[in-house]
Amino acid sequence: MNLPPTFSLNNGLSIPAVGLGTFQGDAGNSQVKDAVLTALRLGYRHIDGASAYGNEKEIGQAIRESGIPRGEIFPADVEKAIDGSLQDLGLNYVPHAYKAGENNITIRHPNGNGKPVIDYDLSRRYTDTWKAMERLVDLGKARSIGLSNFNMLKTGRILDTARIIPAVNQVELHPYLPQHELLSLSREHGILLMAHQPRGGRPVGAVRANKDVPFPTEDPKIQRAAHGLGITPAQVCLSWAVQRGVPVVPKSNKEHHMTQNLHLKKLPQEIFELVDGLSDDKGPIRFLDPTPHLGFDIFDEEQDQPVANSAPWD
Repeated sequence: MNLPPTFSLNNGLSIPAVGLGTFQGDAGNSQVKDAVLTALRLGYRHIDGASAYGNEKEIGQAIRESGIPRGEIFPADVEKAIDGSLQDLGLNYVPHAYKAGENNITIRHPNGNGKPVIDYDLSRRYTDTWKAMERLVDLGKARSIGLSNFNMLKTGRILDTARIIPAVNQVELHPYLPQHELLSLSREHGILLMAHQPRGGRPVGAVRANKDVPFPTEDPKIQRAAHGLGITPAQVCLSWAVQRGVPVVPKSNKEHHMTQNLHLKKLPQEIFELVDGLSDDKGPIRFLDPTPHLGFDIFDEEQDQPVANSAPWD
């Protein structure tokens, strides 16, 4: 039995099991257009982008130059001002998905001390943002809407008030952070959990956590499994996620890595269970944590952050 090439959303549409992440972090966006063109040529049809990444123009140029019909490509975007995103992308509507509220935090502008200025009131009113996203579906500007980096608590708040159930929730998910409980909650309500950083990953320095911890691809157990299966450690991590029913959007600028990421295989049950239980030994490990940058923990499951109205350094 092979791994599924696509997954169904709760509105009848489908999404590729493997997409291309385009967040370049500290590396900049100089290679994004070529990377997207290469990916589309190789067969990728999900290009994961965001206005906050600063590369929507490059992605839009690549989509147009590829000659592939827009309706075949699944781009996801998190910018609330969707019309600006559409203008940058050169599209009239977002063909499939649109992610609401990256980290569900509203940042007005950078501070002089390098910290963001947070709109605390609006950041707590993300259910209102969701209602605005629902109106985008009503207006035909998006076919599907979803979440980005929402934990259990915040997902629950959305579910309490939503008229349209989120199609996806894109979160950090890899063998060291399997998100078992969030995956269970998402399945219960028909939300497709999607993995960014499915191999670990290096976010920008301001929000990078556990800098000295090796990635799952360097784990000896995963490396031994990969050697025995004749695939790479990255392919083991990606195969494990897709086998769990989780689509992935690994980032790469190298053609041979893009090709490998498309060629996944179902893991033997003993290998799947080995990977699935790696976090039991180490405890969950995040490589993305904006707490020091924002001044509060967006992943707090006890309190719906932000609770305070100012940062510790104010």
